[in-house]
Formats: sequence, C-alpha cells, structure tokens
Amino acid sequence: MTRSIAFVTADVFTGERFGGNQLAVIPDARGITDDEMLAITREFNYSETTFVLPPDDPRHARRVRIFTPAREIPFAGHPTVGTAHVLAALGDIPLTGPETLIVFEEGVGPVSVTIRARDGLPVFAQLQAARLPETGPLPPGRAELAEVLSLQTEDLLDGDSAPQAMSCGLPFLFVPVRDRTVLKRARVNTAAWEKTLASYWAPDVFVFSRDPQRPGSDVRARMFGPGVAVIEDPATGSAAVALAGYLGSRDPRRDGTLSWVIEQGFEMGRPSILHAEADKKGGAITAVRVGGETVLVSRGEMEV
Repeated sequence: MTRSIAFVTADVFTGERFGGNQLAVIPDARGITDDEMLAITREFNYSETTFVLPPDDPRHARRVRIFTPAREIPFAGHPTVGTAHVLAALGDIPLTGPETLIVFEEGVGPVSVTIRARDGLPVFAQLQAARLPETGPLPPGRAELAEVLSLQTEDLLDGDSAPQAMSCGLPFLFVPVRDRTVLKRARVNTAAWEKTLASYWAPDVFVFSRDPQRPGSDVRARMFGPGVAVIEDPATGSAAVALAGYLGSRDPRRDGTLSWVIEQGFEMGRPSILHAEADKKGGAITAVRVGGETVLVSRGEMEV
C-alpha cells in the first residue's frame, strides 16, 4: 500500500536558488524503513537526503538520519545546516530571537546548531562539530595522489602543506595544490583511486588551494567522493570543519578564533560559500564550526 510522504528541497551554503549544494529533507520520517530511506535518497539523487525523527532525548530538537545514494553516514555538514534552516522556515522548530541554539541527534553524537534569524525568518545556520578534528594515518605519496587526481606531482604541495587525512566524524584526505588553475584540472582517475585510496582510512578527497576567486574568500576547494557514490560535491560542511583543524593546527596563533571563507562548487556551476571557524587555546584546537545560508527551492509529496 502506497502512502504520501512530504518533502522539501533546499540549496545549502548559498543565498541564491540553483547554487550551493542540493538537499532533500523529509520533515517527518516516522514509519519509513531503512530500505525506503535509501530508495528515496536514490530517487532524489542528491549528495544527501535527511530524514527527521523525534529525538531520543527530549532536550534535543530532533534526530536526523543522513543518507547518501550509497549508504547512511553518521555526520555531514550541508545536511545538518540545511535541515536546521528548513525546519525553522517551516515553523517546526520555533525561533526564540536573533539566535536560536538547537541540538540534533546524529550518528556521530549530539550536534549543536545555531540558527540566526532576521524579522522572524532563518537567514544563516552554523553547526559545531561533535568531534574535534582527528588525524588519520599517513596518506599515500604525492606521486600516487597526483595520479588519482590526473595531475602532476609538482602540482601538489609538500612540507608544511603536505596532504593529510583528518576527520570530525567523516574522514577526508586533504590535498593542497598550487593554485586554482591546478584545481580546475583535477579529475578522479577511477582505476588509480581504486588502487590507491579505495581501502584507505579517508577515501574521499578534498582538494584545495589558497588561491580563491572571490574577494573576501580564503580557500578554493573541490571534493571528490567516490567512496560515498558522489562524483563531486558542491559544498561539503563535514570537510570544512576538518579543514579548519588542518589549517588551524598550522596557524602560528595560539589563542583565539580563526576563520576562513571557503569557495566550493564553482567548477560545477553551483557556487557555494562556507564559513569555517576554529577556536584555539594554548595552541590546541578546542572547537570547529561551519555555517552558511540556505534557500528553500521546492515542496511536495512522494508516493512510497
């Protein structure tokens, strides 16, 4: 027997429709099975779809399950930021003033989200990662990574800017490159990826340069996610918080809040802007956050 399930779609990390990263949100996922969640996600075929459920802890706002077309994942940035914005825009989460702090229950643990509002409407949402950045095992060498990305070895940086894997709940391999012209040339060589990274701790690759296009930006980036069936992602919040750990740990400042504006998705025709932050105390990273704008695009019902 079929039933109708309401959905909302949104573009996340952008203030313009048809930019940013697409997200489908099922605001009331009660009664939907795991198999149905995966089938619905594949039907939308976005990087992720979220399924919103009542929280296990009544002090929290909601429980949020996040699926890619390949599988469920414990944490992701644009689904968290976008879901908070959507639920606030629908009135499912009441706004208490210029800033409303909520907590989502996700696979990685409780994730705090601050929703900023203007004239009673959400305009910006920022998550704080539930886990501090964790460093992964030593990655493959630059020559092997260059082959994976269809680049030359000298296109990849080394020394203090060497590739490194990090995670705030979802691991990424960060690969700094010389400039954005190199970034534009990057293409995943599937055979080389299978050989070099498919079984590595962080199979998904976040390639970036400190050579942005827009005034006011600090980083230009692309994310290739063969491990989660995402050829390229327009905006990756879970990578942005881990990148804040990568950059913050290399910054000579020992105390205070560091911030970066990240451009992503430009090569895909879906420009995205992510605002990443890292708090440092005594030289140690104590918190990482990412935020941005979201715009609602469509509402409807799906027959399941």
